[in-house]
Amino acid sequence: MQERRLHPGLAGLVHRVVGYDYRVDPRAVHHGVPGPGVTVIISFDEPLDLQWHGEPSTREQHWLLASGLHTRPVLIYTHGVQRGVQLDLTPAGCRALLGVPAAAIARGLAPHAELPRGVTPELHERLWASTWHERFRLLEEHLLALRADAGDAGGEVPADLARAWRLLERHHGRLGVAELAREVGWSRRHLSTRFAAEFGMTPQDVRRLHRFGAAIALARTGRAWADVASAAGYADQAHLSRDFHELSGQTPTQWRREVFPILQDEPA
Repeated sequence: MQERRLHPGLAGLVHRVVGYDYRVDPRAVHHGVPGPGVTVIISFDEPLDLQWHGEPSTREQHWLLASGLHTRPVLIYTHGVQRGVQLDLTPAGCRALLGVPAAAIARGLAPHAELPRGVTPELHERLWASTWHERFRLLEEHLLALRADAGDAGGEVPADLARAWRLLERHHGRLGVAELAREVGWSRRHLSTRFAAEFGMTPQDVRRLHRFGAAIALARTGRAWADVASAAGYADQAHLSRDFHELSGQTPTQWRREVFPILQDEPA
């Protein structure tokens, strides 16, 4: 797995870009965990074969995929090989680079063909046929061009909502919803309505995703689970375990043992 240093022109839009090339047991099924951002996957060699956890009828294959905010795991059937690029976008990046607010693809999986902007089939073919260095260069050029040409294509995240999002991000989800509402000068009901319209999630759900993301990053350093729970802002280790079960479909111990690396997480 190789993380690409971001171009300054993509600051505020793209959290990170990662290229991955894994060879695993063909029977391996990866549990893709939700995170506090929009995920874009560009798959090479073969399409992603995935489904929502516990819902076999949702199983589909995708070459180019965008996933909005969600609070349930995705099962990825690896077939022994996984090679591609993952981009983690901010809500502002979703608007500028995909042409839609995050709410438009929340709790779902959207093929790029259904989006106004993103990775084109022509670019996908060029990326597939290129070296890793060339892939990153081509993708970076494409994203910078999308940003330069964004205009009113996807609009912008309203400044007050962007500020509320940054507050949750800065505090890693440890800021309470009531306190967040006071910080932006709104009632809790108005805050919830605005969040749902822009991000497709309630402030409580977004707060939960930020906290879970902080726990995942801490856990990958090898810290004891009790320490992870405390540092990430959980009431106790049992609270953390419940979140792991609901958001990843696994216990914390199972998550650590999983053979397939977690694409959404920060590298250790």
